Amino acid sequence: MGIVERDIDDLPKNPANYTALTPLGFLERAALVHPTRKSVIHGSLTYTWQDTYRRCRRLASALAKRAVTFGSTVAVIAPNIPAMYEAHFGVPMSGAVLNAVNIRLNAQTIAFLLGHSKSSVIMVDQEFFTLAEEAVKILAEKTKGNYLSPLFIVIADENCDPKTLQYALERGAIEYEKFLETGDPDFAWKPPEDEWHSIALGYTSGTTASPKGVVLHHRGAYLMALSNAIIWGMQEGAVYLWTLPLFHCNGWCFAWTLAAICGTSICLRQVTAKVIYSAIDNLGVTHFCAAPVVLNSIANARKDETVLPLRRTVHVMTAGAAPPPSLLFAMSQRGFRVAHTYGLSETYGPSTICAWKSEWDSLPPEAQARMNARQGLRYVALEGLDVVDSHNMEPVLADGKTVGEIVFRGNVVMKGYLKNPKANEEAFANGWFHSGDVGVKHPDGYIEVKDRSKDIIISGGENISSVEVENVLYQHPAIFEVSVVARPDEQWGESPCAFVTLKPGVDTSDQHRLAEDIMKFSRAKMPGYWAPKSVVFGPLPKTATGKIQKHLLRAKAKEMGPMKKSRL
Repeated sequence: MGIVERDIDDLPKNPANYTALTPLGFLERAALVHPTRKSVIHGSLTYTWQDTYRRCRRLASALAKRAVTFGSTVAVIAPNIPAMYEAHFGVPMSGAVLNAVNIRLNAQTIAFLLGHSKSSVIMVDQEFFTLAEEAVKILAEKTKGNYLSPLFIVIADENCDPKTLQYALERGAIEYEKFLETGDPDFAWKPPEDEWHSIALGYTSGTTASPKGVVLHHRGAYLMALSNAIIWGMQEGAVYLWTLPLFHCNGWCFAWTLAAICGTSICLRQVTAKVIYSAIDNLGVTHFCAAPVVLNSIANARKDETVLPLRRTVHVMTAGAAPPPSLLFAMSQRGFRVAHTYGLSETYGPSTICAWKSEWDSLPPEAQARMNARQGLRYVALEGLDVVDSHNMEPVLADGKTVGEIVFRGNVVMKGYLKNPKANEEAFANGWFHSGDVGVKHPDGYIEVKDRSKDIIISGGENISSVEVENVLYQHPAIFEVSVVARPDEQWGESPCAFVTLKPGVDTSDQHRLAEDIMKFSRAKMPGYWAPKSVVFGPLPKTATGKIQKHLLRAKAKEMGPMKKSRL
């Protein structure tokens, strides 16, 4: 018989000392503490925390009047605008689950998402109304009339063509502000009875199969919202610029963090280097999050697009593809302090951070950037993080060389994939969440991602990390962006192929010579078999969050046919 653990007392939980954790209460508190402080700014529109709380309650009330409640899903198809921020509170305040949809998906994929999630309401920005309409049409055809048409709410934006709004209204959509008017600003919303209740549903990119629906709960959202502020040292009242899409892992849970710290959200419809520099200069921005592709545009912006030197240190959090050390160095030179994080949709967004150590301050800047390029240690709210041999689940040696799979465990791991028991069984095998990412653990315990398991290039039986090859290539003076994938090779099975976007102003008249120069540069800086054996110039395909779509590049490399026998 096992030993029964006994506490020092037998005191029970009661309503006075135990309640379900939810980030929704942060909004109520922000409205109480700073009712007149700016909560959301979007162009000429400005709301206070009191306004935002009342608007979110109106939204919850209006939804509840239309029988949207516990068990319902509300889809929102919109860029970073105030209504998208409000949906992160108003939708779950009604008891429903928020499904923030990636606006760059095609109608076919959105149709799948809407059908799979059974979204009974679609809140859609006027610019994307026809996209949503087309998705619903596809879904209706697929279900042969068994599809109950959802309630369409169109969100107007003065920055858009008024004709798109007019069209949506003619098609029977209700305008968002009119919809809010049907709700009660003093609506007595109720927190969830159980913190395990779902708060949000987000879909993975689904590059190899149908997208998987990642279900998040109130408890995880609450813990991650607070963890964000702690690990980043965000001060109360921070001014945050929404360069990261709110549809991506709920803006990495910063939608809820900003209410917790009574900060100010600056909304951006379109993200460009010029707009970012302008907001920093004019609106007092202190923090923003962005994928490395956005940092690249900031670091390489033309002089007329920048406002330098910065008036203050601006804190940047980056995650997604691993940022090359050269990019981190370029950002620090411009006055940005970059916190490098890593995570997945399944871990509420980033959940590890390359925590900065004061002893690194004395290192040369390039060495500092190299240290900061690692993915680091677990967040405060994550209980377990390791790199393991996926065959026996034993932790790999902390030698910075032995590769294994990165695994997670704790309260900021998703509930699971919606209606997908097989995927859940695989994802949660042996009591850990399996990321599918390959990494190493350094002697100081910091992890470093070497690749997605499917992005490793196997050349002559040797594993090549595409990320490491890319990090070297980023040091080439002509390269703006690069992605390295496997190309079939007659001699080696696979060899690295570099897809390259050049910096503005680079002479492209002799691309053959330029490709030769890049390959020669590579061979001088890395093992010969790592060096790309082919170079392709042109723009790189990206997801809505700025991640380079390597699966498309792999397909392109395959189409190019195998590399002929090399003389190397």
